[in-house]
Amino acid sequence: MSTVNLRLLIALFLVGISFPADVSAVLNPNAGNRLDSHVFAADGAPAHALVAHRVGKIELAVANNGTFGLYNHPGASTDWFTGEAIPYSCQYPRGSKVEYLFAGSFWIGAVVGRDTLVSVGADGWQTTREMFPDQAPFGEMIYRSIKDPNHADYEGAISEEDYVCVYTDTYTQGIDVDISGRPHIPLHIEVTQNSYAWSYSYADDFVLFDYKVKNIGTSQLEDMYLGIYVDGMVCFDCLASNKFTDDHCGFLHTYPVAQGDCTFEDTIFAAWIADDNGDLDFVYGDGNFHPSPHVTGTRIIRTPSEELDVSFNWWISNPSPNLDFGPREKSEVGRRKEVFRDFGTGGVGTPEGDANKYYVMSNQEFDYNQVFTTSITENDTLWLYPNQTLAADYADGFDTRYLLSFGPFQISPGQTLPVSFAYVAGDSLHRVPNNRDNLEENPYLYTDNLDFSGFANNATWASWIYDNPGVDTDGDGYFGEARTCCTDSSIDYIDTISTDPPQYDTTWSLDVCDTLFYKGDGVPDFRGATPPPAPEVWITSSTNRLHIRFNGQRSETTRDIFSSLIDFEGYRIYLARDERKDSYFMVASYDREDYNKYVWNENHRPRADYVLDGVPMSLEDLQCLYGDSCPDPNFDPNIYTRRSPFVHPDFPDSVFYFVPQDFNTSQLGVTTPIRKTYGTDLPYPTNLNPDSALADELTDDGYLKYFEYDFTIDNLLSTVPYWVSVTAFDYGSPESGLESLETSVTNGARMAYASTSEIKSGSGGNAYVYPNPYRSDGNYRSSGLEARTQFDRPVDRTRVINFANIPHRCTIRIFTLDGDLVREIVHEKEADDPSANHAEWNLITRNTQMTVSGLYYWTVETTDGQVQIGKLVIIM
Repeated sequence: MSTVNLRLLIALFLVGISFPADVSAVLNPNAGNRLDSHVFAADGAPAHALVAHRVGKIELAVANNGTFGLYNHPGASTDWFTGEAIPYSCQYPRGSKVEYLFAGSFWIGAVVGRDTLVSVGADGWQTTREMFPDQAPFGEMIYRSIKDPNHADYEGAISEEDYVCVYTDTYTQGIDVDISGRPHIPLHIEVTQNSYAWSYSYADDFVLFDYKVKNIGTSQLEDMYLGIYVDGMVCFDCLASNKFTDDHCGFLHTYPVAQGDCTFEDTIFAAWIADDNGDLDFVYGDGNFHPSPHVTGTRIIRTPSEELDVSFNWWISNPSPNLDFGPREKSEVGRRKEVFRDFGTGGVGTPEGDANKYYVMSNQEFDYNQVFTTSITENDTLWLYPNQTLAADYADGFDTRYLLSFGPFQISPGQTLPVSFAYVAGDSLHRVPNNRDNLEENPYLYTDNLDFSGFANNATWASWIYDNPGVDTDGDGYFGEARTCCTDSSIDYIDTISTDPPQYDTTWSLDVCDTLFYKGDGVPDFRGATPPPAPEVWITSSTNRLHIRFNGQRSETTRDIFSSLIDFEGYRIYLARDERKDSYFMVASYDREDYNKYVWNENHRPRADYVLDGVPMSLEDLQCLYGDSCPDPNFDPNIYTRRSPFVHPDFPDSVFYFVPQDFNTSQLGVTTPIRKTYGTDLPYPTNLNPDSALADELTDDGYLKYFEYDFTIDNLLSTVPYWVSVTAFDYGSPESGLESLETSVTNGARMAYASTSEIKSGSGGNAYVYPNPYRSDGNYRSSGLEARTQFDRPVDRTRVINFANIPHRCTIRIFTLDGDLVREIVHEKEADDPSANHAEWNLITRNTQMTVSGLYYWTVETTDGQVQIGKLVIIM
């Protein structure tokens, strides 16, 4: 493929842009055309911020200037809230180092009087940015989360990870003029942007964006179009590997979905970008395979009006006019189409300037998928004939981007328009080896071999979370749209007691129908099924042992916001040697004893069968319903199986059996090593509010004793860190096929050492250092002492020497034999922190240099001046 590689240069240039500190002269350049004067203060630079949605399987960077991804943010690539590095615009799955995005942005165009204006978060080519936040603190991002109702971030939260920001297009300093030499002219719009992410299995593959676009000027904005611009980049560690010039894009209108015996076409309506073959057989420079077989894209979720013109345009940006290409429609009856429009680049792809951007946003084109570029013939009645010397090059993948736009709207001064979209990922688009061989000769077969099932399913779930199907949110009696699948046939069916009792010999002709809501009532919900909240956890350590205490009051009493049921099922305790999700293994679990009930249904098609009935039922409920007393301890649901079902004595036609919902390890301290701290006979609290509960119902630190549990992990090493996580899970929704949901194993994890400190302030002790001697050839990675989650980093940046058995507050100093201070480490931890008696040194000196071989002294000084001294040998 022939192309000019400017991606790395552009990325470095974008990140390097800075803004002057004195911007008071350029804030509110057209203040006379504004209703709201508070959007920008009188002085100060925009409070740019970058964050990353990391809670789900997809990791996506989001900025507060109308862009997402790294490369249109004018600052460091670090999380504004945590300070953590954000290495990729979009990583999927999280932790893979496989990228799926260079940058994306929000575009808004409208006619103001006789002028056509467009404001963009970024244009993706000429480094044009036209949307900015206010100065601090007014322009700063806001974080919210539903994880903890007791936390200040909970109020107003929608998801596990909400980011809220506000920006406008009224800032003009440092913005380049367009191709005609005209400076940026604001539309005077203010955008309130909310982005939402979840860790739940049905929602961890997408991020939802919700915009409120407000006209803060005094002029009517006519024929407004809104657009989402996406510049894809699909490869492993793209800027290092230079493997991003074989991407292709397209549009997925519908996808088949099964319901019973019927197949329906779900409306997906999503633009997408993917690698041409997923790099399934490509060996990178490190000698390894790093496949990128997945797909990401954009689905419009909500628009201000049902009747809209939607446009999907893709193009290849390139400084060479021949390579700057995009599909172009010919003239069409009823619409004026130009055979050639000067985009300002010499090519037919990248639109430069407001007029050209607006033209593309409003052109009502739906471009063909990129792989079909070679299928356009010279006599095609709709599309311009591509340059045949380059058509195959365009079709087999390039440095591609797309714009998904819709309109028109009219927006009066003070009016606000709502817009929502989802940035969606889907697993395993590429499943057929060597499918790329079909790309040029048979693009239809190539397309048929792409698997959009995961992408389509995730796009559907994104729309369902926005607007829950079958839920009458506003109470007007409308629950949304449903599909009904009916089977009409005559069937002779004979069954015998030996297989499925009782015996049946029947003939019927019935309409058996199944109705399922697939669309909501049009009123936003922005909610989905959630697992119970994770319990409160405390960890204490002793020699070779970790003791875990947790309180599950919130876990066991919180109603699911989607079903309104208390669907708590149990707890799981995990242990790991590092923070990676795949490193955790379960060491103990508890789940309530409950059972799913399967009822014989003669009307089930294609043949009579047992059908799941309702949500799981507790053992006590079953003993009351079907036993001789309430509860009847002699009633055992485990003896009633598919081959030996329960026949109701009062209703002989009612036949059913039971299946445990989980493992039913419910006997605390017997079938599970998890114990109830205050015994299983403790009565339920008189009041769930600790402030109103009885004194003897509370622990010393004010928690309800009834929900207290504990567990001890023995036989641990005292010299290495462990990560401990306690999760809560529910029973899901078996009827709708939604699996059990569990809180994230990584989000609430805590690190601890299985050791006890013997050194106390004001007394002697025995702090020690390991490994000692430290050898550069010691292969400490293999034993877990170094680089537990940093295998890709250089060895010299992952070295660790450990100080153990130290006070929770102390100062560590390392000296040369001559008494020169090499490094000082201030250790400040709470006494009950499980890592309070441990510290690490990365062998970097106070001058940020790597330590050299030699004999060193170390000291540990307590807050009251007590000092321990030791020796340390380093062999590099």
